[in-house]
Amino acid sequence: MQITKDSAVEFHYTLSEGSEQIESSTNGEPLSYLHGQEGMLPGLEQALEGKTSGDKFTVTLEPKDSYGEYQEGLVQRIPIKHLQGLGNNKVWKPGMSAIVESNQGRHQVTIVKVGRFNADCDLNHPFAGKTLTFDVEVVSVREATTEELSHGHVHGAGGCGHSH
Repeated sequence: MQITKDSAVEFHYTLSEGSEQIESSTNGEPLSYLHGQEGMLPGLEQALEGKTSGDKFTVTLEPKDSYGEYQEGLVQRIPIKHLQGLGNNKVWKPGMSAIVESNQGRHQVTIVKVGRFNADCDLNHPFAGKTLTFDVEVVSVREATTEELSHGHVHGAGGCGHSH
C-alpha cells in the first residue's frame, strides 16, 4: 500500500546536520503519524508521499521545509517553575532544552540564562535555521481507522490511551 492522505504510517529515521548525527529512532520504537493531517514536517511528509513499506530514502530539508528560519529576539523570561523536562538534574543551565506548556500547546525552548526565579529562554526550536537530512525507512503503511482520523493521531496496539 502506498502512503496517501489518511494513511497510518510508521517509520524509522536518523536525523543529521551535515556529518553530525543529531537523533535517531532506530534503537527504539518507530515514529508513527497520520499522513495528510499536518502532524509531520511538511518537507518530510512530501518525501513520504507515495512510498510503501520497506522503502528507504534520504531527504535533505531547508529550514523553510522543516523547523523554520532562526528568528532573532525570540528570547522570553519564563518562571523556572513552568519549565519541564529536567529529569534527575536539579539545576537548569544555559544550553539545556526544556518543555513549556502555553495556550498554543507545548514548545521546546533552549535555556539562555538562569536567574533565581526566572530563566531567559530562546523560543526558537533547537533545529530552527538548520538544514537537516533525514535517512528514512518506512516500517508499515495501512489505512487509518475512523477513530484515529477523528482523534488526529495513530493508536498503538492497546488502543488510544487518553480520555476525551
